[in-house]
Amino acid sequence: MVALTALWLPILLSAVFVFIASSIMHMVLPYHRSDYKKLPDEDKVLAALRSSGTTRGLYMFPHCSHKDMKKPETLEKFKQGPVGSMTIFPTGPVNMPKYLLQWFVYCVVVGIFTAYLTGRVLPPQTVYLAVFRVAGTVAFMAYGVGHIVNSIWMGQPWSNTIKHVFDGLVYSLLLAGTFGWLWPR
Repeated sequence: MVALTALWLPILLSAVFVFIASSIMHMVLPYHRSDYKKLPDEDKVLAALRSSGTTRGLYMFPHCSHKDMKKPETLEKFKQGPVGSMTIFPTGPVNMPKYLLQWFVYCVVVGIFTAYLTGRVLPPQTVYLAVFRVAGTVAFMAYGVGHIVNSIWMGQPWSNTIKHVFDGLVYSLLLAGTFGWLWPR
């Protein structure tokens, strides 16, 4: 067993590496630029949302209870469309520093959980590849696999999900390499 306190350096350094990689993947490389579409007649849609009093939250439309799902009028709404979900953020400019800080904290938390589990199953002096394999698997569960539910339940296009799962694989490999490199000898 390796104590969590002995793994503070790979935890923090892997978070820095993942943060840098994600910044490059989302801001420099072009493959995420097609993730979001602009609404047709966006100004009208925004005006309608404002006038309806829509506030921050997660919305599903058409909205109904399980009991109402079989009602003819509800089925007609689904048939006419559109059918979807929508996330409304707080009104105002995007607070990118806040989101980036939250992302970095998340990367640290993934590192902590990875360190905890890897430290419980592997002793000091473990060879690089064994550490890489365990740490990478744990990290991929956090960075990659969790995105799949967005296509299953939220209707996100599979092409978006596959890109995010690929990103998660890259992040996991970076974390795994960092843990293998800095594992206590």
